[in-house]
Amino acid sequence: MSTEAEPARGTHFVQSLERGLTVIRAFSAERPSMTLSDVARATDLTRAAARRFLLTLTDLGYVRTDGRLFSLTPRVLELGYAYVCSAGLPDVAQPHLEDLSARVRESASVSVLDGDEIVYVARVATLRIMTVAITVGTRFPAAATSMGRVLLAGFDDEALDTFLTGTELPKLTRHTITDPAELRAEVVRVRGRGYAVVDQELEEGLRALAAPVRDACGRVVAAVNVSAHAARSSLEDVRERLLPALLETAALIEADLASVARRDAER
Repeated sequence: MSTEAEPARGTHFVQSLERGLTVIRAFSAERPSMTLSDVARATDLTRAAARRFLLTLTDLGYVRTDGRLFSLTPRVLELGYAYVCSAGLPDVAQPHLEDLSARVRESASVSVLDGDEIVYVARVATLRIMTVAITVGTRFPAAATSMGRVLLAGFDDEALDTFLTGTELPKLTRHTITDPAELRAEVVRVRGRGYAVVDQELEEGLRALAAPVRDACGRVVAAVNVSAHAARSSLEDVRERLLPALLETAALIEADLASVARRDAER
């Protein structure tokens, strides 16, 4: 238990919120799963209090349990994605998307994950190549999109399995992967090569390429992509013409996000 004096708390302070966040922070790469007793010790809470917080977080979808061990779910990442957006991701990404789109003459976008969907947070469109108009705030199923697969590739194996177990995989086109095992294998391949290619799985005639955007700790917090019409861009063309520029753009966005984080930390 810490011997440091606690800072003075205002009358507004909600101690139960502090304790709930303490329970979430108790999990780590070294402690991905813990028993009730483990959590109580790690947080200096009583077993009864730790149990209430864990069960509440379970009801809210942030924690899962097999009856003995507790662990975080991918939904916790939503908190981080909310911060990324509020910290200026759209503003940081937009000029880089404009440069990318001008270079490759294709539409470019950045998205984050929200549950089992991606949400567009920045976009530069050229010709409209989908039947649905895409704007900031547009959502699509993560499993069938290049950006979604890049974001899923940032999950560890356990979190990925949980996602696949609890997510429906509708057949959007004749090309859409709907088998969980096949999709898992594809996400693992994306994780290994560092980018995703989706060929007409979201909509017929649409090919898309995506790369991850990582924070200073190496965590995947967003995805950037370019898309092209299948009638004028083969898979080979997508990789050869678009991939180098896409990877460069992802690196530039990462560098600017890191600069913003350092500047904010120094304030």
